Amino acid sequence: MLKAIGFVISILLIIIIFLRMPQENVGLSSFATKSDILGSPSSAERSLNILTAFGILVYLAIALQLNFISN
Repeated sequence: MLKAIGFVISILLIIIIFLRMPQENVGLSSFATKSDILGSPSSAERSLNILTAFGILVYLAIALQLNFISN
């Protein structure tokens, strides 16, 4: 069960990292602003930062738990 949850969280983290908009790339940020997929760029960045940090913490907790179970 923990392995499945860890797998899902790792996939979600990969998707979140791909959704992050580079500040320098004007093409992607203008696309996100025009299409309004993630809302305003500043609120989207803040939300993705919080979601990424939370996902990393959950992933680390599951990885540690799986490590303790296997030993």
